[in-house]
Amino acid sequence: MKTFTKNKPAASSKPREKGYILYEGPSALDGQPIVVIATMETSNAKTGAMVQTWILCADTEPHHATKSGKDASVCGNCPQRHYNGGACYVVTHQAPLQVYRSYKRGLYPTYNASSHADAFKGRALRLGAYGDPAAAPFEVWQPLVELAAKHTGYTHQITHAAFDDRFLSICQVSADTPKQAQRFQALGAKTFRVALPTDHIADNEIECLADSSGISCIDCGLCDGQSKNIAIVVHGQRANNFKSNLINVLEVA
Repeated sequence: MKTFTKNKPAASSKPREKGYILYEGPSALDGQPIVVIATMETSNAKTGAMVQTWILCADTEPHHATKSGKDASVCGNCPQRHYNGGACYVVTHQAPLQVYRSYKRGLYPTYNASSHADAFKGRALRLGAYGDPAAAPFEVWQPLVELAAKHTGYTHQITHAAFDDRFLSICQVSADTPKQAQRFQALGAKTFRVALPTDHIADNEIECLADSSGISCIDCGLCDGQSKNIAIVVHGQRANNFKSNLINVLEVA
């Protein structure tokens, strides 16, 4: 009769990384240095346990970038930028700043597909917890989208001169008025329209399920650039800054 091993060797396993640097290089929007970082855990109840990605200026803390206008490198011509007095709900001195400072401390290894792909395989992926995915080359995102079980993504850059149309295949196009949504849809986009509480939902739109039904983004997955046109009532600390009938859509040459 055999006995169980008494002196068992300790299991060796490499600790899971907290995140990865996906890209360091020039912004596709203005050529200034940016960094794209994926973080593997989140406490965001609305999105659920998605891999979060952050598009940040590489040389300026995000809350300072929003004040100086350097956030144009990562947010392009979005009219909701804080620098423009807009209604962006992201609080840049919280999670974006924490990710940026962790990056500066060297806590994130550079992503290598041969070594790190399994960390993304089968996960749900959020393109742009802060920043616009179109600020980075499309080639950064496509392999990760293919690895992921589902993804969400949003871009405000469809009118930017440097916009890569391939992003229409993986991102909702952000719209700030009903007419703007119709215009972008005519270009082949699925839109994500921010609206005032008094606005109406168009016949070809559905209300954001996280907002209307409490369904998390990880369970919904409709904001993938392919499925539905979505509308949501403006929200966040700066919601009062949003006036959809007064939006001046900036054209960047």
